[in-house]
Amino acid sequence: MKIIVSAGGTGGHIYPALAIINKFKEKEKDLDVLYIGTHNRMEKDLIPKRGIKYEPIEIYGFSKKDLLLDVKNLFLINKAYKRCLKLMQDFKPDLVLGIGGYVTYPVIKAAHKLGIKTFIHEQNSIPGKSNLALQNKVDLIGVSFKETMNKFTKVKGDIFYSGNPCGENALSLPPMDKKELGLNKNKKLVVVVAGSLGSATVNEKMTEFLNEVKKEDYEVLYITGKDLYEEFIKGKKFPSNVKVLPYLDNLPALLKNADLIVTRAGASTMSEILSLNLPAIFIPSPYVANNHQYYNALEIKNNGGGEIIEEKYLTSAKLLSTINEVLKDPEKYAKMRHNLAKMSMNNSSDLIYKKLKDLIK
Repeated sequence: MKIIVSAGGTGGHIYPALAIINKFKEKEKDLDVLYIGTHNRMEKDLIPKRGIKYEPIEIYGFSKKDLLLDVKNLFLINKAYKRCLKLMQDFKPDLVLGIGGYVTYPVIKAAHKLGIKTFIHEQNSIPGKSNLALQNKVDLIGVSFKETMNKFTKVKGDIFYSGNPCGENALSLPPMDKKELGLNKNKKLVVVVAGSLGSATVNEKMTEFLNEVKKEDYEVLYITGKDLYEEFIKGKKFPSNVKVLPYLDNLPALLKNADLIVTRAGASTMSEILSLNLPAIFIPSPYVANNHQYYNALEIKNNGGGEIIEEKYLTSAKLLSTINEVLKDPEKYAKMRHNLAKMSMNNSSDLIYKKLKDLIK
């Protein structure tokens, strides 16, 4: 079997793509994969390191501010489309998969033109522009949230609730022992993290909170983001039940031994929270397209699995009281875990694989 996979820009697109590729490798012993990504984003390094054939194309997201770049991008999209046509005519894939990001647009468009079966996956609750533009050109659409199905209004093929394959990666990891980080295994653990790069805005509001936590009987691990760590810790001394790190490479493994997470609401994080049934307090990033992190978080809040504090309302007192409301109410906490379990989809990549196999029968 031959498949072409395209996903780019962020780990929220790339890691689900890798989970699907791994499922195909598990099921198809003669699998041949070609990955089409951007020439300048993280997939250009990540994918070849995994021994997957990689073809870069030059393409950019539309800026709305730089008219010259947007005009150039129209030319580049057409150039990428023609290149994808040639790649597909040479490679002859059975399926073409677009797992998010603007790079997928010329890839899926070319596959549609050639009559190749196509699939796209939407990780966020609010569909991205490329997926909305492609919805009437694909045979199958998978979504991470049930409610997202209603946001695709011009679907020509089939659409189904697939969940997000990223969560399965978290489930497969062995738990990290809290003692590795100098944490107490007998105390509850709250992990606070504002995305892999951290957030300067959130950091500004965390110093007071971390000092207030000294009165509590749980521990807090605060992850600042690599580039923000030195500035954050400068001249500060934290209570004994607080640990501050710049980054944790294997965070999902630690989350298996955590009791609560305070976090942004990116697609990968959401899938891990759902798979691990880990109650969450979300501080959605207000700086993302369509404010989609807020709506991601709202899906879980509305289903009783988490709480939301918008960044503009974030204070030490608000965060501390919300954490305590969750951790110190056993009935509420148990109900949140139960509600997350009802929402979780832990066989996502297997379901996607089976649907795609049926598509090419």
